Amino acid sequence: VQLQASGGGLVQAGGSLRLSCAASRRISSINFMGWYRQTPGKQRELVARITNGGSTEYADSVKSRFTISRNIAENTVDLQMSSLKPEDTAVYSCNAFYWGRNVWGQGTQVTVSS
Repeated sequence: VQLQASGGGLVQAGGSLRLSCAASRRISSINFMGWYRQTPGKQRELVARITNGGSTEYADSVKSRFTISRNIAENTVDLQMSSLKPEDTAVYSCNAFYWGRNVWGQGTQVTVSS
């Protein structure tokens, strides 16, 4: 599978952004799809992920502010980010895990100004 991410940018604190990840295969066949983020000097961390059954998981730091969703017909997984904080600034990457394979899309920069 190939993943194409889009939607990053610069936003003020309190604002919103929507990230989208387009997959080259049916996402219903992918065990997990999710979004991770990384800042310089830190390990990549899970932000949110969704299973092929529709179950979701969020990092504690983004619960109630971020929502992950999928569009099976379009093979996309989106991350709606609201009430953004400067500490959400990072490179966000889309991930797919299926058949034991871990696939990453290119990162997209999200910058939240205070």
